[in-house]
Amino acid sequence: MSYLIKLDNVTKVYHLGANTFSALKGVDFELQRGEMTAIVGVSGSGKSTLMNIIGFLDHCTTGRYFFSGQDVSHLSEEELAVIRNTKIGFVFQSFFLLARSNALQNVMLPLFYRGTPREQAREMAMHMLEKIGVAHLAHHRPNQLSGGQQQRVAIARALVGNPEVILADEPTGALDSQTGNEVMQLFTDLNDREGRTIVIITHDSDISRRCQRTVMIKDGRMI
Repeated sequence: MSYLIKLDNVTKVYHLGANTFSALKGVDFELQRGEMTAIVGVSGSGKSTLMNIIGFLDHCTTGRYFFSGQDVSHLSEEELAVIRNTKIGFVFQSFFLLARSNALQNVMLPLFYRGTPREQAREMAMHMLEKIGVAHLAHHRPNQLSGGQQQRVAIARALVGNPEVILADEPTGALDSQTGNEVMQLFTDLNDREGRTIVIITHDSDISRRCQRTVMIKDGRMI
């Protein structure tokens, strides 16, 4: 394996009026290709800020970020958006499915941003729903799905563009324990069978134990 992501002495400082807040304080982090890693920390530890930087949702203040060997620390918003749309798949605790769109349409959405023709996007999305085990729910809207079904649709959406890394932020936080175990098993299968690179942001030690590696973050520092 070779590293896909490397952070070198990364900081993130927020300016709140006349005050400043350091969310990340000299973070060094490497993620190997094909690795399934948990980033664990309590609320306010900096783990969500770290995820936002890794996922090109935010810039680091100082330090360097290498993605697939490229220094992306100072790319423009437009350049970051291209990488984010083609290289990163996101899974969130609250699913973030479009309420007025059915499961198939939700999974197709990232492909539209890439300019994928509609019929091709439809075929790719349906294939991914089949792979995740919810193709029979393709024409259901989110309010017709259970929490676990919604999360599976969200995972299908994250995977449909074949990203280099999946970032999952508290992916079982809104689920009961049995459904959460099923979702974690799905992530484990994707990692074991397909070599998917997965980062799971969590405060739950039971979730982190399902990963190959656990990285702790506290007060903006890796420990």
